[in-house]
Amino acid sequence: MTTMKNPNSSSNKLALLSHIKYEHLVAGISGGVTSTLILHPLDLIKIRFAVNDGRTATIPRYDGLGSAFVTIVKQEGVKGLYRGVTPNVWGSGSAWGFYFLFYNAIKTWIQGGNARTPLGPGLHMLAAAEAGILSLVMTNPIWVVKTRLCLQYSEDHMAEHKRYRGMVDGLTKIYRTEGIRGLYRGFVPGMFGVSHGALQFMTYEEMKNRYNQYRNLPIDIKLTSAEYLTFAAVSKLVAAGATYPYQVVRARLQDQRRAYSGVLHCVHDTWRYERLPGFYKGLTPYLLHVTPNICLVMLIWEKFTNNH
Repeated sequence: MTTMKNPNSSSNKLALLSHIKYEHLVAGISGGVTSTLILHPLDLIKIRFAVNDGRTATIPRYDGLGSAFVTIVKQEGVKGLYRGVTPNVWGSGSAWGFYFLFYNAIKTWIQGGNARTPLGPGLHMLAAAEAGILSLVMTNPIWVVKTRLCLQYSEDHMAEHKRYRGMVDGLTKIYRTEGIRGLYRGFVPGMFGVSHGALQFMTYEEMKNRYNQYRNLPIDIKLTSAEYLTFAAVSKLVAAGATYPYQVVRARLQDQRRAYSGVLHCVHDTWRYERLPGFYKGLTPYLLHVTPNICLVMLIWEKFTNNH
């Protein structure tokens, strides 16, 4: 059994730093960028469905996933499907990179450097939650710009300070007009979203561990690509089903067309006018987007970092 020292001691902080392995950062960035470039149109449609409260006249309405694709291409061209792709690539790449970097450093620190020490569901969730919070602090401004760029329509007559030419222009204008607070819109529901990553990673790690224990093999033994993909898909579906409503609340808070006073106001209005289905708008394109996304990311990460 691994004995943990006082986490506030300087020696333990140095020990944590010693477990940082930058190949996890590179693997996370590679997986995040690759999956985002392939799957961005589904992410864009998910965001547009999520903010469609049925009461904001300037938001286009789509009859379904197929209708959304056809309408966007017809009205905005193929490039319309890739609005916001630059901050999405930067955000996904840096978020996954930082997440894997922090997660593996924290996990290895808890294990005392022994990768074959099982942590159990609680410690897996703790490591994933801490990594998620650190990653969110660093990437939230990028997600705000991504959401707003995805919600810029071709026939949209917005004020100049609300229309962005790209990621850098968006970050600059948000900071000038809304300050730091504007860059961290949606941060509170994003914190709830940390539970999504924690639940997903806990499920993924526990499935791998239990599978290897069932086969009487070390828990860090290398698996096949099909096994990694299966565990990644199942863990994502479990986490998505349990935590999706935070995505809707976050997107609505980051949208410029609606002025919510905060999370509770957004939740109240969504429930009042749309009831439970309102919290699951965009779930279909979300699952079509994130399931292959997480499979790609996890497979690249496992293949990049697993040398057993």
